[in-house]
Amino acid sequence: MVKDLMEINFVTLKSHDSINKALEVMNNNKVNGAPVVDSNNKLLGMIVKADIYRFLMEEGHYDTCPVEWVMTKSVIIGHKYEELIDIAKRIREKNIIAIPIVDDNNKVDGIVTIEDIVDYFIKKY
Repeated sequence: MVKDLMEINFVTLKSHDSINKALEVMNNNKVNGAPVVDSNNKLLGMIVKADIYRFLMEEGHYDTCPVEWVMTKSVIIGHKYEELIDIAKRIREKNIIAIPIVDDNNKVDGIVTIEDIVDYFIKKY
């Protein structure tokens, strides 16, 4: 089950955080993406480094812009009682790097990354 694998110590960002802060937080924590949440930890979006880099390549876009301008608002989510294989399939089908795991109130409980899945299968076999 996902609850046995999901990272529960994960970084989050706020929609008003700057892109520069987002990159700093991701680099300091050695992650490639983070859920964007409100003050109640409800999921608002997801931001990943690749989207930030694409954004910054556009003329007139700066690292002082808010995360909200770059984040994906239509987020693929998971739930802790799903089977890991279902999360793995969703990550592959949607070509994403991570899935936030949310509760019934859309609060982020954890995250499962592609690295978590690979590590799980390496340990298992």
